[in-house]
Amino acid sequence: MSRTLHVLTGCTAVGKTELALRWAEANGAEIVSCDSLLFYRGADIGTAKPAPAELARVPHHLIDSCGLTERMDVTHYVTKARVAVDDIMRRGRKVLVTGGSGFYLKAFFAPVADEVAVPAGLRTELRARLEQAGLAALVAELGRLNPAGLGALDVQNPRRVLRALERCRASGRTLAALQADFDAQPAPFADCTVKLCELVREPAELDQRIAQRVAAMLAAGLVAEVRGLLAQGLKDNPSAAGAIGYRETIDFIEGRLPEPELAAAIVKNTRALVKKQRTWFKTQLPEHRQVAAATVQVGDLFV
Repeated sequence: MSRTLHVLTGCTAVGKTELALRWAEANGAEIVSCDSLLFYRGADIGTAKPAPAELARVPHHLIDSCGLTERMDVTHYVTKARVAVDDIMRRGRKVLVTGGSGFYLKAFFAPVADEVAVPAGLRTELRARLEQAGLAALVAELGRLNPAGLGALDVQNPRRVLRALERCRASGRTLAALQADFDAQPAPFADCTVKLCELVREPAELDQRIAQRVAAMLAAGLVAEVRGLLAQGLKDNPSAAGAIGYRETIDFIEGRLPEPELAAAIVKNTRALVKKQRTWFKTQLPEHRQVAAATVQVGDLFV
């Protein structure tokens, strides 16, 4: 059997969920999620997680696969996705990957993580130094470890500086050497043929769908969901707590955002995300097929 991955992506609210279900049903496929928030159990409304009835239509993988405060990054994702893909193919089923989380999506086409293991103690040490001595001190140390320069590293971005310094300290190597090793790695799914399709809509239509989606989330109990997740440790998971929909609702619950402004804030930030997604899909993904969500037929997705 051909090791083929079918990948359906597109911006937030474009309509991937229903089309993915219909394609999977028509083609004997199982769905592997490529959404960075659907992993977390209990984070349902704010992530637009498929409803139980939708999940029952087709077997899904990597949805509700970890607790709210468990660590999930691209390395963990690749490991879990590899297991799911191999299992599906071993049973003679087709694989449909669907989602719009760019970094996770890229794992199906290119290397996304190196082999450098950063000890927890080192990570704690450097974060404490950042708080106490400031970003400039970390950049200075990084410069000493990289006498040939820091390349294109954004030295104004604390997260990227921390990550770069962690990797240099943990490996004893320069950023240039680490990058060379990274570039030489095979992609995690290099043994598969990947067919990629991007679902698109006209901007005005997508704006309307975003507004409707946010209204539906609030009507379904988004605020109550976030209150419950806060009690379970939501703020211990920066990725989830900072996600659009959750971060604005946290601001409302904690008194920083008036209730009448909540929906508008989520809509505004979602539209900004969509703009970034469009750019990312255009610049970071390999050449691929685009189909109009308003008119596409299931059979036309992967031709």
